[in-house]
Amino acid sequence: MVLKIFFPQCCNMAASGLLIGHWLPGQDSAVVLAVVHYPFIPGQVKRYLSQLRNESQVELAVLGSWSMPKDGQEGMESFLRDLSTIFPQGRWLQLSREMGKKGFTCRVVQRDGGLLGEEGENGDGDGDGDGDGDGDGDGDGDGDGDGDGDGDGDGGRVIFIHYDQRKVMLCQLHPPEGGARGVGAVIGGEESSELRLVFSAVAQSQPLFFTDKYDDGPLKLTHWQSEGREGSIIVELAKHASVPVCLLLTWLLSLWTWLCSVTNLQPVRFVSSKLSTCVQLSYRTEHLQIVSSPKTALGHSESMRKANIFVSFFVDVALGLLLISWLYQENRISRLANTLVPVADHVAKELQELLQWLMGAPAGFKMNRALDQVLGRFFLYHIHLWISYIHLMSPFIERILWYVGLCACLGLTFALSVLSDIVALLTFHIYCFYVYGARLYCLKIYGLSSLWRLFRGKKWNVLRQRVDSCSYDMDQLFIGTLLFTVLLFLLPTTALYYLVFTLLRLVVVLFQGLIHLSVDFINSFPLFAMGLRLCRPYRLAEGVKFRVLCEEPGKPLHLMMEINPLGYGSVLQWYRTPTYSCYPKDSWAALCKKLFVGELVYPWRHKGTKID
Repeated sequence: MVLKIFFPQCCNMAASGLLIGHWLPGQDSAVVLAVVHYPFIPGQVKRYLSQLRNESQVELAVLGSWSMPKDGQEGMESFLRDLSTIFPQGRWLQLSREMGKKGFTCRVVQRDGGLLGEEGENGDGDGDGDGDGDGDGDGDGDGDGDGDGDGDGDGGRVIFIHYDQRKVMLCQLHPPEGGARGVGAVIGGEESSELRLVFSAVAQSQPLFFTDKYDDGPLKLTHWQSEGREGSIIVELAKHASVPVCLLLTWLLSLWTWLCSVTNLQPVRFVSSKLSTCVQLSYRTEHLQIVSSPKTALGHSESMRKANIFVSFFVDVALGLLLISWLYQENRISRLANTLVPVADHVAKELQELLQWLMGAPAGFKMNRALDQVLGRFFLYHIHLWISYIHLMSPFIERILWYVGLCACLGLTFALSVLSDIVALLTFHIYCFYVYGARLYCLKIYGLSSLWRLFRGKKWNVLRQRVDSCSYDMDQLFIGTLLFTVLLFLLPTTALYYLVFTLLRLVVVLFQGLIHLSVDFINSFPLFAMGLRLCRPYRLAEGVKFRVLCEEPGKPLHLMMEINPLGYGSVLQWYRTPTYSCYPKDSWAALCKKLFVGELVYPWRHKGTKID
């Protein structure tokens, strides 16, 4: 039989008293959580534990006694041993440590039929010696263990597992994925369930840590929070101060949501769903509603999500303010407005030259001249309209940019979304060319495919959604042959225009895609979790590893339990904030198929699509 005792390092130098902890159900293990200092009244200890059982979710009990005699306390160990009759337990742990020695002795006493008998090998190990073990817990520990083990046992063994109670209390143990991630990681199986019970017992014993050795009450305890309570007090004050701010923000957001619902008519809803700025505004509104919710976060995942959203929003606004401070200095808005119109004229001029090239003999290809001239003049007229529109708006561009730039105070993501919408408006003529060419090309492709089925004696059954056999007369075959010939010889001219404008459209979509990826990265990247992993790696764990502190024949084995932090990739996978997709969830094969048959590829997000 092996008895595991999880002992906190903060109690190594605690004054003599009682061990408060929890026996793990279904496991031959005990978790020591605190030490009640002598002097104490046993009745007060029982009432205190009864109160803690009602407040916490862990069955706290007196595990045994802890003896560290000082001057004038020679009979302390005998007094603590007699307390086993006052606090009846199935097992009574008697741990003692002598001044000037690193190790401490262990004696396990069990109650059997009203009589006290001893079990377990009572030896001594070095509770905090200098061990030298490798990461997998099989290292050769050479710490100093010099306590006195003098108990009589029946061959059982006691293993002390020392742990940092503060780290275990603040740590979140994540379920493993795909087996062990590193040497020495304790995951999976029965051992993992035991460790989860240990972490859960420490985390759920928070009411026990409200009393420490500096309180004026009748009981004084030593645990992880006995030193440095000021930090937690500051956090509690910040929580109370944030309540009125959250209530005010919740009221403003509810008012904004009501105004949006009132003005949410069909045309407004359609336009807002296509503008990146409106999508980002809706997304941030939802985030602020989550952060400002007065409800307490349920569980670790929800609290981490709120923290990630808050930090992401704060960093987003900070980057936006930096952009504003740079944009409104040295008259950069005016210079940008003066550059915008010449750039638009240059793009329109290049498109005109491209269309004139297509209206001739592009790359030596002989085109259908009539259709070529019709399409070329049609697109040239659109470019003419676009240039006239740009010159009509040129006196107001600087003022528009000046007011639009102020949206960066809402965050860098808003500025990038506005930039995406500006690019979409400035290249609207290219989008129109792409739509015209794609619709004309798609019409001819579907016409040719239908006529090809006619030659083979087939037709498309709309009701059954399949190709069925069909018999045609001579007139139908003659007209089908004539139409097929016309469409086939007009296809190269249409396909060339479609190819050119699709390539131009893909260039614009690629630029907008880079902007949308940047926005999604800022929205979804778990900044708080990554910062926590970088500065406090023990807060996010995927397992533990053991280091040998002391191992001597006939004496308990002393191990040091160290937290194995979660990898950065796993942190990103666990805590990435769900965000909306800006692109269809099509594979490359499906995208190429759409481009081949002339179906429109929209770069914007459709309602309801979401990345989990």
